[in-house]
Amino acid sequence: QSKGKKPLFVQLVLDNIWSLYEAVMKRDKEKIEKIVTSLGLKIGPRESQHADPKVHLNAICSQWLPISDAVLSMVCNKLPSPFDITAERVEKLMCVGARTFDSLPPETQELKSAFMKCSSEGTAPVIVFVSKMFAVDAKALPQNKPR
Repeated sequence: QSKGKKPLFVQLVLDNIWSLYEAVMKRDKEKIEKIVTSLGLKIGPRESQHADPKVHLNAICSQWLPISDAVLSMVCNKLPSPFDITAERVEKLMCVGARTFDSLPPETQELKSAFMKCSSEGTAPVIVFVSKMFAVDAKALPQNKPR
């Protein structure tokens, strides 16, 4: 960096995103067309001719860098497999606060083996684990928003 060189992440990722952003915001049709064809994207005329350039930018970015695919692949690549979980970890996940696994009801203790098997059979119990919960105002939910 001291010699005027940019970090590799900036060169390979951020510069490309910024050049796309500037081209769309300045409505540089030649540069946008070059970027879209080099990426092999198909942008409809409705998005490309919209009055708001952010609509065009959103259409390009959602095809070029879809957030859902990126997040799902990152979760699959970085999080450990559920099959690799230890019995002690299952017990910690099933207990809340200072309770011990032995103090849980027998029906709950029986779920430990199902938890570790990760079975998708129709007879296997369905286990849902909420790791973090955020309080959201009821008015912010999609079904409660005014139309």
